[in-house]
Amino acid sequence: MDTRKSCEGGISVIICAYTEERWEQLVEALDSVRCQTLPPQEMIVVIDHNPSLFARSRQIFKDVCVLENAHARGLSGARNTGIARARGQIIAFMDEDALADSTWLESLARIYADSSVMGVGGLISPLWVDGRPTWFPEEFNWVVGCTYRGVSETAAPVRNLIGCNMSFRADVFRSIGGFRSGIGRIGSVPLGCEETELCIRASQQFPGQKFIYTPTARVAHRVPSTRTRFEYFRSRCYAEGLSKALITSLVGGRDGLRSERAYTFKTLPLGVLRGMGDVIARRDISGFGRAFAIVIGLLLTTWGYVLGKVSIRKPTLQKLESGLINEPLSGQ
Repeated sequence: MDTRKSCEGGISVIICAYTEERWEQLVEALDSVRCQTLPPQEMIVVIDHNPSLFARSRQIFKDVCVLENAHARGLSGARNTGIARARGQIIAFMDEDALADSTWLESLARIYADSSVMGVGGLISPLWVDGRPTWFPEEFNWVVGCTYRGVSETAAPVRNLIGCNMSFRADVFRSIGGFRSGIGRIGSVPLGCEETELCIRASQQFPGQKFIYTPTARVAHRVPSTRTRFEYFRSRCYAEGLSKALITSLVGGRDGLRSERAYTFKTLPLGVLRGMGDVIARRDISGFGRAFAIVIGLLLTTWGYVLGKVSIRKPTLQKLESGLINEPLSGQ
């Protein structure tokens, strides 16, 4: 199959950045996109309210469209800025601290041959800068923005895509608007779920359409030592619970927690058993740590969710509703 025919109009790749501390990683991320077997129509870098990083990027990246975030500070606003400028029929997103496999875009594009597909995401492998902690369970790879144990090992429909490796038809943003501000990450604050909310909103508006996860579309996501500490694990799990509380208040509990139910009652219990099995069968004492981390991670996420639901008030939801960019977000 000619993947170019699957996405006529080309692919726009958007990468958002907010700190000069990741400059070298941003350079390498762009280099990995330049080396694609299916070249992008354009590369767009959006700088999130950092004038010096914006000036430096404009000066160095001559083949890249460099923009300043035109909305409120945060990842949602930065992505919406890029979407408004994008010219491709497909819009792909990758983090500035990630590296794309050479066939990344080609693998994403292939799935769009199915006209019922609204978006495609792929495998995100952790690239541990200082090694993976022995206590860190694969079931919680989402804490560091990566694909976690329990996700399908073959191409399959999913409720939502993950931000470091995701793509959408541009028409999705024209129809439902962009990412909702007030939910996602702002700088290093470990909130999230803006992708989840957008995917659920799209699926509710277009029930016959779908999102696909394909493990053949691969990126590697760097995990610095600061994110391998238990303190970060703890804060990220709690923040995820808070974010899920906001999501379910906006889209409803049935859709907002559909994937989490299977994860909680199937994937996590198996993970605890796997950790204990490693202790018994392999004499791997760190299995205790992985089993413990799974239990603590679930409790913290649940606690954040409960407190979030209790604390959410109508003015908060109204503010979130006003944070939705409803106008068309494509330059086409």
